Amino acid sequence: MANYYYSEQPDVEHNKQYWSFELRGQTLQFASDNGVFSKRTVDYGTRVLLATFTAQVLPAGPLLDLGCGYGPIGLSLAKEMPQRQIDMVDVNELAMSLARENAQRNQIENATIFQSNVYEHVTAQYAAILTNPPVRAGKAVVTAMLTEAKAHLLPGGELWVVLQKKQGAPSAQKNMQATFGNAELVHKDKGYYILRSQLREQ
Repeated sequence: MANYYYSEQPDVEHNKQYWSFELRGQTLQFASDNGVFSKRTVDYGTRVLLATFTAQVLPAGPLLDLGCGYGPIGLSLAKEMPQRQIDMVDVNELAMSLARENAQRNQIENATIFQSNVYEHVTAQYAAILTNPPVRAGKAVVTAMLTEAKAHLLPGGELWVVLQKKQGAPSAQKNMQATFGNAELVHKDKGYYILRSQLREQ
């Protein structure tokens, strides 16, 4: 179990790699390693989420990258929106050290990266929470990431999620609908669903 990417301290032999990738019209430099999710390139689900996400109608306030890995979601948004604070959390200490290194590699100063098992150490409220949840960590973890988001959103704030249909996107949409009273299927691409819920006034 210890070497899964959703472990706190993956027990892996290091094999660090460096590469660049274009996200949201910007080229970012990444360091990755064994023991993190999608270590050789930005995974397709993350790419679809970032291509679909829009911040145009969000309230003012910070963004949260939940389960950030080595940082493609949070860092690409931080680089694009220097006026917003981006918090990035993960349970995996190796992933967080890579995310911090990648923030430095891309001269990003508006990202704060800290350890949290789901929302355990998250205290702020956010204009948006984005996640490509670790499906292999189990349904309970994924469900907590979705349903507990409500307590960490500002009024009008949005939860954005990417999941494959075969890995539970339809049931995730039902959970989000039950939690928020709305859950929009924003986009579908090769079996990946982009889901969005908004925290609306009751």
